Amino acid sequence: MLPLRMKGRGDSGCWRCYILVMRYADGGGLTAVGRVKREAVRFEAAEMFEQGVRLPEAARRLRVSRKSAYAWHAAWRHGGRSALASRGAGGLSCRLGDAQAERLQAELEKGRRRTAGARTRGGPWRGSRS
Repeated sequence: MLPLRMKGRGDSGCWRCYILVMRYADGGGLTAVGRVKREAVRFEAAEMFEQGVRLPEAARRLRVSRKSAYAWHAAWRHGGRSALASRGAGGLSCRLGDAQAERLQAELEKGRRRTAGARTRGGPWRGSRS
């Protein structure tokens, strides 16, 4: 998303536009498709590094920041092309066993059916805390 131009000085209007310029609406990282696309860009960068293309030029051609190009180059220099491969989704892996995950899913479905469409006072969660 393109940054918005603000009139005036200071932060008088910045908070109003903050949500509009956030990179990810859900606050998270890339989707699986996004990770594959980004990995392809990194591999393209590796080809440019092998050809001796200067880093600012590689960043311009790939439409990424110079900081990303320099970071990718450092990783490529130390670990080769495999160092630029995607490491998958971030975060911790699930520590629940299969049986526990199935039980959790069943409980969540029960709660969804019980509160679906119910009108509660004071917000959506108050009625489910009884």
